[in-house]
Amino acid sequence: MQGRLLFDGADDANLTILLAHGAGAPMDSASMTASAAALATAGFRVARFEFGYMAARRTSGDRKPPPRAEMLIPEYRTAIDELGSTGPLIIGGKSMGGRVASMIADELHSAGKVAGLLCLGYPFHPPGKPAQLRTKHLAGLVTPALICQGTRDEFGTREDVAGYALSDAIEILWLEDGDHDLKPRKSISGFTAADHMTTMAEAVKAWAARLAR
Repeated sequence: MQGRLLFDGADDANLTILLAHGAGAPMDSASMTASAAALATAGFRVARFEFGYMAARRTSGDRKPPPRAEMLIPEYRTAIDELGSTGPLIIGGKSMGGRVASMIADELHSAGKVAGLLCLGYPFHPPGKPAQLRTKHLAGLVTPALICQGTRDEFGTREDVAGYALSDAIEILWLEDGDHDLKPRKSISGFTAADHMTTMAEAVKAWAARLAR
């Protein structure tokens, strides 16, 4: 832990990935920890941070809902400044964290501050509300992006997403039978959660290599 940041991977890694957590679970949740460990194993330096409302829950126990995603943009910018990365940087996060990053990605990419956007389980719509799309800004996204999504994610299944207007800059890795945490049901899919974490990390590694070229 360094200030508000939690690190995995080698300090001298060629590329750093900054990840924010989802709406309901902290930066050290099982899902975030597994993702960070897999990405570190693939050769990345991974930094995680927590939005203020989530950090406050650790001391107050207050479970009030998170602010609207747009309201968290300044905190994401602050985390980037605190990280102070001097090498190539990819921003993103789990669910809402990735959504917040997606809202500032183009501005930062055009300024040469970030190389790409990584979303782990993008919240395309609230569960059970497929008409409430959170995709408008994704149609014109310029920043190279990789979304890793489970095929049965209740925030956006493969069938849901097939009908969305998304930028050509966005690539999607579909993980068979994965839920919002990318976890499959082994008895149905034949895959384990660890399998999907490895697949995700290797896909990110290959995608990042293409960005570097």
